[in-house]
Amino acid sequence: MIKEKEQDIRHQDAVCVNESTLTHKWYHNLKYLAAGIIFGIIFVKAEVISWFRIQEMFRLQSFHMYGIIGSAVLVGMISVGLIKKFNIKTIYGEPITLTPKKFNKGQIYGGLIFGFGWAITGACPGPLFAQIGTGALAVSVTLLSAVAGTWVYGYFRDKLPH
Repeated sequence: MIKEKEQDIRHQDAVCVNESTLTHKWYHNLKYLAAGIIFGIIFVKAEVISWFRIQEMFRLQSFHMYGIIGSAVLVGMISVGLIKKFNIKTIYGEPITLTPKKFNKGQIYGGLIFGFGWAITGACPGPLFAQIGTGALAVSVTLLSAVAGTWVYGYFRDKLPH
């Protein structure tokens, strides 16, 4: 009974739940490393990780970042729509399940804190590693802060507003 309740709670919080039963050898993960490196190079070339570009966005001085974020949202919407419409499966033939997420006011608070942190540091969690990879080692403080914030959230999660 308790295990079922824990699964229900996990499913409520997750937009996409990985219920795969497949196990792979360690080297199957190298494709994710390669994809991450390519993604990081694209971030650098597109100036997505640029502190100045991020500041321009928050000061409403440039459309650059809004165009990138907007196109990513559009691609995501189209992709999810296609997955739902054509019942697309993983490359291993497993079904893709999209679990609906319930809205709660904590998402507003979290979004505001995330946005303020992004504006202050000039970094969001995605490009942190690309920024560090380019030699901006001061961003390591932001990475450690993000890890600490995630830990604090997990620790106090049950006590936070719903």
